Order: sequence, then structure tokens, then C-alpha cells
Amino acid sequence: MNYIREVEVVVIGAGQAGLSSAYHLRRTGFEPERDFVVLDHSPGPGGAWQFRWPSLTYGRVHGMHALPGMELTGADPERASSEVISEYFTTYERTFGLRVRRPVDVRAVREGEGGRLLVETSDGTWATRALINATGTWDRPFWPRYPGQETFRGRQLHTAQYPGPEEFAGRRVVVVGGGASGTQHLLEIAPYAAATTWVTRRPPVFREGPFDENTGRAAVSLVEERVRRGLPPKSVVSVTGLPLNDAIRQGLRDGVLDRQPMFDRITPDGVTWDDGRQVAADVILWATGFRAAIDHLAPLRLREPGGGIRVDGTRAVADPRIHLVGYGPSASTIGANRAGRAAVRDIRRLPAGEPVAA
Repeated sequence: MNYIREVEVVVIGAGQAGLSSAYHLRRTGFEPERDFVVLDHSPGPGGAWQFRWPSLTYGRVHGMHALPGMELTGADPERASSEVISEYFTTYERTFGLRVRRPVDVRAVREGEGGRLLVETSDGTWATRALINATGTWDRPFWPRYPGQETFRGRQLHTAQYPGPEEFAGRRVVVVGGGASGTQHLLEIAPYAAATTWVTRRPPVFREGPFDENTGRAAVSLVEERVRRGLPPKSVVSVTGLPLNDAIRQGLRDGVLDRQPMFDRITPDGVTWDDGRQVAADVILWATGFRAAIDHLAPLRLREPGGGIRVDGTRAVADPRIHLVGYGPSASTIGANRAGRAAVRDIRRLPAGEPVAA
């Protein structure tokens, strides 16, 4: 398509943050396909959840908060979270008539005419008065670089490619990363693997006690401070620490969670440290997190010298037409819901632009 369609709002992404935003748009009078459009590059509903590994059952998901307007009830805790949440999102989209367009790849967002933004996609171009970016991080797995990495004769994969523990049977596995995914992988893989080694850049911090509202508010404020300064956001778990639950305690007792400092180089057969230590490995699993998927916003030059986009609430400080939902402090399921509502409230306050073409 080479013509330009006009809408009031374009929502990019149909995960938790994007669907929350679409719900609040519709609730406040915006009509799907007439006033706003939701673009999603995934093959089906479910956001990043549809790509999670089969062994991550719904009962093991931490903090999956319901979407606004519809509770998720009666889910079998033994079913794969990818199935449960994809079905929930499918029902949600249908119930509220959100009419998500997929698969649509957003290639770039540029300045248009008359104060509008141009959203260039694999399904044509939209001119919009406001943009809600809800693209999350799943599409940008972070792969650190270490000397000798290209010489490794075994297999290297990232959390985004994790297939479940059975595939590591009889293998010597090095897991890199001190977050929730790294510890979950280790605890799953250990009963199958010939050996596991856990390495992290910094000593892990385990959190005792309940994660109450005050603790959560303090953690979010630390993440929010970074994005207000234009720095790349960190995950909430990076400031809260890892919950010291029964599974973690058992892993510590069994020696599975015996953390080693980061190795200095990778060899064809494993990893080594400058002090002479070495570990043989068949697999290196990089549980090293993700970065915000915002490259399509590059033509707008929103990034600050610190590498991030300066955000006040959800609004990009450099351009009030753009809201980043699920970015920084709102990169959690409950945070995404609240951010979607806040973004829509701010968008309704924007000065009226040119009338939308019929």
C-alpha cells in the first residue's frame, strides 16, 4: 500500500501494555480502525508470553496481573503460561473489539506534515496525532561479547531461545546471568545436565521477606529516576533483588546456585578465568536480559546522550505526542496497565490537530 491512512492514535505492540492502552482508548470514546489502530508484529495474540518456554507453567509465573476490565480466572496452574495467556489475550481482544492488525512490522516513525507522525510499516503508512509505543523488550535479547566467543565449539543460546530443560540432558552447561531467568534455568536444568556452572557479573542479591506495596513503590521509583535522566532503563528485579523462596533455598543448599564471578574469556571447550581456573562446557546459556525495542523511533532522535529516552510518566519529554508504555518503571504487568491509562489521559489533553480523514 502506498497511500497514507490517518488516525488519531497508533498503538505499536499488543502485549499487556498495548492492550491496556487500546482498552482505555476505546473506553474513552476512541473507535478501533476509525480513531486508533493497534499494530502487532507477532503471529497471534499473547505478546511475548506466546514465545515462552513450555516448562514455564502458569503456576510458576510471577506477578501476572489481569488486563483492565477482564480477570483471568480458572487457569490450570500446570498448563504452559504461553497457552494460558495467549488464550486470555485472544478472548480479551475479541471481547473488547480491539481489532489488532497482525502480523505488521513497524519499520520507522518519522515526522510528517501538519504536526502528525508517519508510522511506516509492512502494511502501509499511518499518519497519526499521537503514538503509544508498547513494544517491550522480547525482540532485543542482549548478548554480551567476550574474548574467544566465536571459537566456542559448543552451543550458545539466549533465554529468548530457551527450549526447556530436557534438551540439556547429559550436557555441561554454563548459565550466565543473575536475574530471575538465570536462576529458573539453573534450577530446571540441574537435574538433567551432567554439570552446571553459574556465573554473574555481580554477586546476586536475595530478598528476604514479603514484597509489599511500599517495597514495590520504592523499586519502581529507582527505575523511574533513570528514565527521567535519559538513561536506559533497568529491570525492576535489578533493584529489588531475587525473592528467597523455597526453590531458591533448596538450590543454594544443593550447590546449584553456587555463584562464580564472570569468566574472562571463552575457549573452544569452555570458559576460563585469569587466575587459571577453567570449566569445560558443551552449552553457554546467556540469561543476560533484554533491551527496549525502540529502534523504529530512531528517526525522531529521542535518545539522550545517556542512551535512553527521557520520559516523564509515559510521555517522551522531547515529544509530547509519543508515549512509551511498558518502558522502564511500567515494564511490569500491573505497571503496564496503569501506564496505558495514564498515556490515554495525556493524549486526550493534546491540542486538537487537523481533522481525521473519513
